[in-house]
Amino acid sequence: MMIENSRILITGAGGFIGSHMARELFSGNNFVRGVDIKWDNYIPEACCSEKLTMDLRVKENCLKATEGIDYVFNLAANMGGIGFITEVGADVMYDNTLINAHMIRSSFENKVKRILFSSSACIYPNFKQTSPEVSPLKEEDAYPADPDSFYGWEKLYTEKMLEAFGRDCSLDTRIVRYHNIYGPEGTFKGGREKSPAALCRKIAQAADPGEIEIWGDGRQTRSYCYIDDCVKGTIMLMESDFSQPLNIGSDRLVTIDELADIIIKISGKKIVKHYDTTKPQGVRGRNSDNTMLRKILKWEPGISLEEGLKNTYIWIEKELTNTAKGSVV
Repeated sequence: MMIENSRILITGAGGFIGSHMARELFSGNNFVRGVDIKWDNYIPEACCSEKLTMDLRVKENCLKATEGIDYVFNLAANMGGIGFITEVGADVMYDNTLINAHMIRSSFENKVKRILFSSSACIYPNFKQTSPEVSPLKEEDAYPADPDSFYGWEKLYTEKMLEAFGRDCSLDTRIVRYHNIYGPEGTFKGGREKSPAALCRKIAQAADPGEIEIWGDGRQTRSYCYIDDCVKGTIMLMESDFSQPLNIGSDRLVTIDELADIIIKISGKKIVKHYDTTKPQGVRGRNSDNTMLRKILKWEPGISLEEGLKNTYIWIEKELTNTAKGSVV
């Protein structure tokens, strides 16, 4: 823990990354104000000094949220996995543009010390991600711009808005480009879940022996970063002097097939995989280049994919069992 005895705002504190971030920062003798439009049942009261349920698409709410705050972790977003961001464009761009514009302006008007924005690997150009054997994506690869989703365009636009406020208004900004963050307490059903959680759920629900469906041909590739590494790296970036976009992700590239095989091994089940190439699968390959991360933070993610997936699978399996027994999830 590096940030201590500060007044911190976490937007999206009811979500996956936000709740883990709140828990970590609250443990460091900070005043943590968590804000979200809704709260999952995984978020204990002890994560925040103050919880506000507000719609951050409204400027007045953003002004209230940032009042008296030192550090803003702006994690609020309308988002989900590949199925969601492929299907939904207008709401994602409209909601997130309003949230981010109001949060940035309000942070400036309320004179916060620093604001961090959670960008995404989805900002990277489609033409650099057409093969499973993709070269790791460096921060400078973002231009010329060609994101493959409206979600990616919205994130890239907000990066430029932060750059403009930094230049014109001397707003102190940090930008993190997350690469497929996963772990316990994340969304695992309902259509917004990402591939590790979706596969954990499918395998946990499958019979033994059984079968699961994989979206795409299974040869598409990604890298995955465990939530604890994500939180640690994000706090380190906030405390650093680096104001340019920075990747936070693993640089271990795996196919979706390999991802599924790791989870199947964890489950101990005999599972047959079937493929549906009509379903969304995103770019063919995406991997994080951590050269700048190692240089700036003198650090990189260290939790293995096997360890992280085991923790995630156990948690999702338990949640499914509780649901089956009639417990509230």
